[in-house]
Amino acid sequence: MKNSPDQAILERAKRFDAEALEEIFDTLSPGIYRYAYRLLGDTDLARECMAETFKRFLTVLRRDSGPDNYLQAYLYRIAHNWVTDFYRSKAPPSLPLDSVTLADPAAGPQQAFIDQAANQQLRNALTLLTHEQRQVITLRYLEDWENKAIAQLLNKQVGAVRALQHRAIAALRRILTRNEEFDV
Repeated sequence: MKNSPDQAILERAKRFDAEALEEIFDTLSPGIYRYAYRLLGDTDLARECMAETFKRFLTVLRRDSGPDNYLQAYLYRIAHNWVTDFYRSKAPPSLPLDSVTLADPAAGPQQAFIDQAANQQLRNALTLLTHEQRQVITLRYLEDWENKAIAQLLNKQVGAVRALQHRAIAALRRILTRNEEFDV
């Protein structure tokens, strides 16, 4: 069996090596926060999700279990479960895409307004996707993950992730095209 690059740091983390735990947190917490923020749309909730993700990770390590490889996918799965639990009784929020720009910011205020409106339209369209479709689109296009990593996180085959991605893009296209018809 091929060794994962995560195995060495995970072995140290399971011994509660402070440097290993710090490296894991410093390396992966910004992505976990960004992911949670994009799904939750709230900085406080994103911080809470990130904190709870690492708390649960430490709890698993304390029980002498946890992942032997694919640490990033494991932590994102914990964050995903936290977000899922949070939404069980709530409607999905508007998704923040602030870091995604559709045009050159030097183009002027008129273009900035058009871009902002397009971002809002995309946010609204994303809320109409299924949770899994929204998650795949967020990870693939906003977090820049490869399909293989997404498949590991979702515990699905790469082909299933591609199918989800294809259906999500088709749904977004239908939603955005339908919205354009009403804008005229």
